[in-house]
Amino acid sequence: MILKKRNITVVTGNRSDYGHLFWILKEIQKSQKLHLQLIATGQHISKNYGETYKEILKDGFKILKKVDLQLSDDSPLSRTQSMGKGLIQFAKVFHSLKSDILLLLGDRYEIFIAAQAAMMANIPIAHIHGGEITQGVIDEAIRHALTKMSHIHFVAAEAYRHRVIQLGESPNFVFLVGAPGLESYKKSPLLSRQEVECKLGLQLRSPLFLVTYHPLTLEDKKERKGIFQLLRALNHFPDAHIIFTQHNSDPRSEIIEESIHRYIRNHSDRCMFFTSLGQSLYGSVLKNSDVLIGNSSSGIIEAPVLKKPTVNIGKRQEGRLKARSIIDCKENETAIVSAIQKALSSDFQSQLKYTQSLYEIKDTSKKMCKILENISLDHILFKKFYDIKSVSSNLIGVP
Repeated sequence: MILKKRNITVVTGNRSDYGHLFWILKEIQKSQKLHLQLIATGQHISKNYGETYKEILKDGFKILKKVDLQLSDDSPLSRTQSMGKGLIQFAKVFHSLKSDILLLLGDRYEIFIAAQAAMMANIPIAHIHGGEITQGVIDEAIRHALTKMSHIHFVAAEAYRHRVIQLGESPNFVFLVGAPGLESYKKSPLLSRQEVECKLGLQLRSPLFLVTYHPLTLEDKKERKGIFQLLRALNHFPDAHIIFTQHNSDPRSEIIEESIHRYIRNHSDRCMFFTSLGQSLYGSVLKNSDVLIGNSSSGIIEAPVLKKPTVNIGKRQEGRLKARSIIDCKENETAIVSAIQKALSSDFQSQLKYTQSLYEIKDTSKKMCKILENISLDHILFKKFYDIKSVSSNLIGVP
């Protein structure tokens, strides 16, 4: 008797979530019990963001469907309109597929659209990286909404497991597995400095700064001030070689891009910009950098694994668990300069060897795959709100 494989539909919206999903996609692909249905959307389809779906194809994955959100610009109006268009497209995709589980990662609006369509199609949702906090961005609300829309939860730390349960999810469906994106740093050999130079076609000087700065979606019109302060701070390190990577496609992100490109034109001898380095090359650049600067989750989750210092600017990552290698600073020139100087200091560098990742657990993707293979889907759509006993018992009899 041939057992029917369980269809696992996975949606990826940008280079970042694809990097985190890579090894679980590999595990699903080789599973005897699962069948991978991969959908690419969002930045993957955009020419402005490098059409990174091509990298997915190069990695040996088949993209079953591409959902173009038709985002004309980065304004809130355009984004909201694209969400409506995307919802219609995802509804059609899920109607045509026979999905047993939809697997989603993170908190981006592209993922939120897919979850809405799946919820209306009665497709169970498995969500990765729930329970986390990022108080400076709209992603915070999306992440918690996705938790309530999901039926299976893969969390990266015990504190996050507790928070998902606090949101009313049954502990029986909340699995502590770690951050799947960190497996790339263990399973894939990273390039040496010389190999990175060969790949990039340039010679890297020290100190080497890796910079990623995203918009603050909850603080209207603050992007210009924030990126201005960061670029002014970088002027204090004229000997530094600086690699900028592409920001997310969030509202007002064009302000950041224009400012960075203007800065690069004025410092072309030591600065460069990459739309997408790809998973392996990004990790290799990070490994060979002296400090990661900006407000990306990469500085919180990934840099500590390589024992690299992070200068974390502003509120975007406020609320996340942070390793000792992370230096928080305010979004002003003086604070950023001071934080970079601290990160480069011999005292701080000497302590980096003791850094421990707060998100790394062995065999993350294998554990996730086993759960996806074996978890019972009987009545899984009928979720019951889980009350924490110590709280709910105090509410008995309260009108």
